[in-house]
Amino acid sequence: MNPTTAHESNLSDAAVRGPLPPRLRLLLVCGPRRVGAWQVESLVADRTRGAVLEVATEASACLARLRDEVFDAIFIGHEPDELDAVELTEAIRASGCEDPLLVLHHEDPTTFAAALCDAGVDAALDVAAISTEVLVWHLTRASERVQLIRENRRHAESQRQRLELEHDEANRLLDQQRTILVDLERALVGSSDLLGAAQDDTARQPSGAASNGLNNLPAELVDHYGELVRAYVVMGSGNLATEMRQLAELLVAAGVSSHEAMMMHLDVVQRLVRGRGSRSARHLVSRGELLILEIMVHLVEGYRSRLASRDERL
Repeated sequence: MNPTTAHESNLSDAAVRGPLPPRLRLLLVCGPRRVGAWQVESLVADRTRGAVLEVATEASACLARLRDEVFDAIFIGHEPDELDAVELTEAIRASGCEDPLLVLHHEDPTTFAAALCDAGVDAALDVAAISTEVLVWHLTRASERVQLIRENRRHAESQRQRLELEHDEANRLLDQQRTILVDLERALVGSSDLLGAAQDDTARQPSGAASNGLNNLPAELVDHYGELVRAYVVMGSGNLATEMRQLAELLVAAGVSSHEAMMMHLDVVQRLVRGRGSRSARHLVSRGELLILEIMVHLVEGYRSRLASRDERL
């Protein structure tokens, strides 16, 4: 077997192993001189490839077919005066067609191939330098490209839907937690606990202290908590122990109750979830829950210390 025959045999074997469907449906667009037609017809004549060929002799006929039909590949025979492959390729791609598209031509490839690639062609082939086997190889590679594009699009859409569902679930969870807090507050009206008793001593804090809910919390305090949540999501608690104690001290100084601290947490986390765009929200919510638990421990300790100091003064 000579080198040329061996090379074409390898190309044929690679094509057979490639992603081409068992029964190819091809569209050939050619003008009066039928540039490249015999190479495409030779491909169809090889019955082992199971190809079926349809022919369009004008650009308008090609576009009309593509509106209603789907092909495994499109071949265009470039004829400068009769059928401009660059213009037709641009029109095909502008219509949304992503099918493998190969152009057969007699032009100087140094300039013509670049124009075709810019237009969206998968391969620009000089008919004087290709065989049927080479044509099949290029068709196989073009089919692989299209399959990868479609798989990537499906994956991206699946990822988008997953993240959208995750964000919706995170928002539902935060809304449920907020509803539980509101119901709990109503159930405990008139009662007092450790934090409520301690707050009697801070009820006369200057204006801006939290006494009527989340909207009355100082904006600086809320922003500071938001920064702490973002840092905690990335770094965890190991490097933020001091910051968490300092925040608890600020909450105690501002007279923020456990209920108000939790409402602040839910509000801040929900805003961060909405701002995450295409990133996962589940990790943010779960890490935020760990953070508020630690903050609550520091908050209780802070109010316990304040209550103990008041008792000593009495």
